[in-house]
Amino acid sequence: MLQVKHQFQSFEEYLSYDDGTEKLYELFNGELIEMPPESGINVQIATFLLIQFVSLLGHKRVRGHGLELEVRGEPRNRYPDLTIIREEHIQQLANRNTIRLSMLPPLLVVEVVSPGELQRDRDFIAKRLQYQDCGIPEYWIIDPQTQSILVLELINEIYHEIGIFSGDDLVLSPQFNSLNLKVSQIFA
Repeated sequence: MLQVKHQFQSFEEYLSYDDGTEKLYELFNGELIEMPPESGINVQIATFLLIQFVSLLGHKRVRGHGLELEVRGEPRNRYPDLTIIREEHIQQLANRNTIRLSMLPPLLVVEVVSPGELQRDRDFIAKRLQYQDCGIPEYWIIDPQTQSILVLELINEIYHEIGIFSGDDLVLSPQFNSLNLKVSQIFA
């Protein structure tokens, strides 16, 4: 990851920053960390799921990698691979594709694990804690290495495992129980 030198005193100051590019940054200890491009397999999986959820919910409530979530801790923001937003978010995100802590959380975030131990820890530990803290009702961790999906549901402010799904298992989603999706379709 490439570091861009600029010191921000607050998240609001960061939100008003515009470097004239379409680059995505995480705000870590007041400094911008440029996000590298996603791997091809991650984009492929996220795009497949985006299509599935669009057919279920319509295009306005399904957001790809560019949606930004303000979180507590470091970094101060995250960019999930896929996010299912609430109806009220559509208007709130019209000017900037950022869900603030002051807003209701999205209904679902999906992360596709990138190769490497650091990335695994980030998705399975750090992001899990941050998303749990934000009150996001459902979190999926898709692991291309093991070709499995961990589905977590927020119950009493703590994520509980709904299951680890693989092969021809149907993905069980507490928020979207009409979703009829086999894990094998995602990795085909």
